[in-house]
Amino acid sequence: MDFQVSFNLNEKVFLRDPESSEVGKKLVKSAIDLIYELGFEHFTFKKLAAEVNTTEATVYRYFENKHRLLLYILNWYWNYMEFLLEFRLQNVTDTRVKLQTIIELLTQELPESSGKMDYNKRYLNQIIISESSKVYLVKEVKEINKSEVFKPYKDLCGKIAEVVSEYNPAYQFPRSLSSTLIETSHYQQFFCNYLPRLTDSKGGDQKTFTAGFLSDLLFKTLDHS
Repeated sequence: MDFQVSFNLNEKVFLRDPESSEVGKKLVKSAIDLIYELGFEHFTFKKLAAEVNTTEATVYRYFENKHRLLLYILNWYWNYMEFLLEFRLQNVTDTRVKLQTIIELLTQELPESSGKMDYNKRYLNQIIISESSKVYLVKEVKEINKSEVFKPYKDLCGKIAEVVSEYNPAYQFPRSLSSTLIETSHYQQFFCNYLPRLTDSKGGDQKTFTAGFLSDLLFKTLDHS
């Protein structure tokens, strides 16, 4: 099921809220499309401005640099994932089913955009898999973290950790396991596509393989600790 939602994101990520204008929304939507098509290294504000038929100066009114724009996109995505998690788990009581649902959520195929200004969530998912580590594997990560711009990601980890602890209250590392599940879902899907010899995938669907691997990792860890 697709959703069209908006979130109040950390003001430290942007100079002007993109949600406050049609131009801003179009900039973010087009940035997602371009980063997916070009990769983050080859994405520039000059190319984004040309795509939106505006000026670089307009882009810089919204974002200080492309790192901050990527942070904005990722913050939106993590908020969206937390929204989906809460929606999917609201009527589930079996904790094992909750964990299985979380794995499905981390490995599912998200929908393409359904409206003119709707963010393409399939592209977003691929950007997360390929580009998300570039926002925190940087020299300035401690300074950046002071602004709490990673909070949506931490909140999602916290929600998953709550379910882990609910399933096995004796397990000592719920947050570490939660972040491991998220990052492993990215790495395994990426490796399946580009570096398959780093996985045990037999050439089938990357998401099915990754979901199976995560399930094995998660339940063997929790059922034997």
